[in-house]
Amino acid sequence: MTDSVRLKWLLTESDVRAGAEAEALPLLSVSISWGVRRRDASDMTTRAASEDLSNYKLCRAGDLVINRMRAFQGALGIAPEDGVVSPDYAVLRVDPRIDKRWLNYFLTSGYSVSTMASLVRGIGGTEAGNVRTPRLNISDLQSMIAPLVSADEQRAIADYLDRETARIDTLIEEQQRLIELLRERREVVIDEELAKRGVRAPTSLDGSARYEVPDGWQVVLLGRALRQLTNGFVGPTRDILVEDGVRYIQSTHIKAGRIDFERRPFYVSREWHDERPRIHLQAGDVLIVQTGDIGKVAVVPPGFGDASCHALQIARVRPELLSGEYLATFLSSRLGYNSLLVRATGALHPHLEAGIRAVPLVVPPCPVQAEIVQSSAEQTAKIDVLIAETERFIELARERRAALITAAVTGQIDVREAT
Repeated sequence: MTDSVRLKWLLTESDVRAGAEAEALPLLSVSISWGVRRRDASDMTTRAASEDLSNYKLCRAGDLVINRMRAFQGALGIAPEDGVVSPDYAVLRVDPRIDKRWLNYFLTSGYSVSTMASLVRGIGGTEAGNVRTPRLNISDLQSMIAPLVSADEQRAIADYLDRETARIDTLIEEQQRLIELLRERREVVIDEELAKRGVRAPTSLDGSARYEVPDGWQVVLLGRALRQLTNGFVGPTRDILVEDGVRYIQSTHIKAGRIDFERRPFYVSREWHDERPRIHLQAGDVLIVQTGDIGKVAVVPPGFGDASCHALQIARVRPELLSGEYLATFLSSRLGYNSLLVRATGALHPHLEAGIRAVPLVVPPCPVQAEIVQSSAEQTAKIDVLIAETERFIELARERRAALITAAVTGQIDVREAT
């Protein structure tokens, strides 16, 4: 980019407080995925009742709004309407001679995002005993260099990118819908395995629910099918986690019926683990998420090794009645999952407690349990492969979109020839 200009000549910071206008304007938010939009698009003035808007900033349609803590990841955009934004955001007025679409593309390009990442301050430092949140100073943003292009060229680049990114976005939306359909299909696999063996679900999941089951099958309450139901450790983790040691399983690890520890490993010391034998995990234990994504389950596989867990319910089965693998499979069905959810307590923060002992379980003979577990696992594994392939396709499409934007705004593509 030979001809260039500093952004300070194109952008002027605005720090106007919302004041009396706050109650009449929507609350806007900024995201990496969708730029600037209403926090709740269905309500012109939706906001948390406890929020104090006295320090919020006023922005006008066409202003550039930047999430200073995530700008280096692309969390910025042009405001589509007047609104109020968090004091942590920056609001900048754009020179009227600049095509705002072009500016938005330029600032979200790989070139600009990597430049902003190099300018972020606060990473790794401390302030008043706390780790400082990384932030982009607006003066640093204004020091960045932008290509100096004519209004006609800005418009041509923006028109080209509007058209090309819309095509990619449509393709991504179609693939995301495919993932939703695949996940819906995954949810009913186990229910179909039960139904084709003659299980008829009740119309209600309350205490009077009655299942129709084949001869030789049982319906028992979860509490009677367990030899132990206990909670993992409940308490702050900041003082117990270490860089390496015994694995410490949390709800974030419970994904698609499995323990995905590598997604974000946590460890506790061997000494801390040994002092709490009650929460030691064993092969066949079924882990049930209590808070957050409640009702999700996973079974501890054979050979998993030493581990403790945090704020999960540990269900240990009576092996003469059922296997941990079957219990996890049944609770992953729509029948089992919804039977857990209806027993959640707490209106604001739903959670599962000992009341789940009353969840009814459909328990077939042990050989049939093994058949259901194996058949369900085979089918869901195929669906999981399709989901993973589709997610990879979306990732590549997003990479293509980002590369296209960068190439266009930095002059690597002659958009007039590409039209």
